Amino acid sequence: MALTGKRKAAALLMSLDTTTATELLKALPSEKIQDLAVELSQLDSSTASKQERTKVAQEFCSRLATQEFNVRGFFGEMLDKIVGREKAQQILSQIRETAQKRDPFITIRSASTDELVLALENQHPQTIAVVLSELSMDKSQGVLALLNKDIQNKTVCRMINLETVGSEMKRRIATIVSDQLRLFRGETLPEKREQTLRKLALTLSGLPGDLRNRLLDEMGKQDQEACAMVKDLMVVWDDIPRIANRSMQEVLRGVEPGKLAMALFGATKEVIDKVRSNISERAASMLDEESSLMQEPLEKEVNEAREHILAPLREANKQGTLRYIQGA
Repeated sequence: MALTGKRKAAALLMSLDTTTATELLKALPSEKIQDLAVELSQLDSSTASKQERTKVAQEFCSRLATQEFNVRGFFGEMLDKIVGREKAQQILSQIRETAQKRDPFITIRSASTDELVLALENQHPQTIAVVLSELSMDKSQGVLALLNKDIQNKTVCRMINLETVGSEMKRRIATIVSDQLRLFRGETLPEKREQTLRKLALTLSGLPGDLRNRLLDEMGKQDQEACAMVKDLMVVWDDIPRIANRSMQEVLRGVEPGKLAMALFGATKEVIDKVRSNISERAASMLDEESSLMQEPLEKEVNEAREHILAPLREANKQGTLRYIQGA
């Protein structure tokens, strides 16, 4: 159940030190203090109060750290109206410092994956290991996957014995990384080569066939590998939903049910619906049978099956016969 504004305010007050909370309450009208007192008494007796306070504090610091926090939002509107903008900002700063003392990793958890990678890439593997252990599983996996291979190997080895890292060491690590994060706030990782070439591929694919082929030939003289990648990236797996039905039907007609079931393993609903809508009922029945019998395949097997479908689509694109849904 979503927390009300008063409930959030009460939860946040319970996360503050006495001095900051007192400073804040001094400026409030008596009726608002009474309202908060009621909420505080209910929150204090709640078995979920600790989780609520943690959630509210994390949300609050996240919005402060990313500068999405508007003094008119999430508790700040009341502060702005009662004590003025300047005083409100001072109190908000105190709140952030208090929350940081209680949970030194709170601002680190709110950082984006790109920001974390940039802040961690030159850190010691032990530091990276500690930070990853404090992140959610999804974010930890995302950061680890983007670090270079050598750092990945050393970091994973350090994560085996994290129980030997004391609380004071963790606090120092959190301070170092938090300071580093300030340098990369809002930054994103440079585009990978594949992303850059994909943009070029999409640009070229929209040109008239003669012009596109001439430019590709010229590119091939300079860099054959890049040219081959661009040709492949003109049609990728995620493009399937925007390919016209007629083109999809021509390709799917020659794909074996087992190969198609393999290719669709782990595919998005949009891709699956697109494929199923362009095969016959009999083929769909055979596809279902193959899917039910299939054991979980290797990623390599799935990719090979998808390439089997993409190859004729790319050839059709090369010949200028591949059709797309208008406006897609």
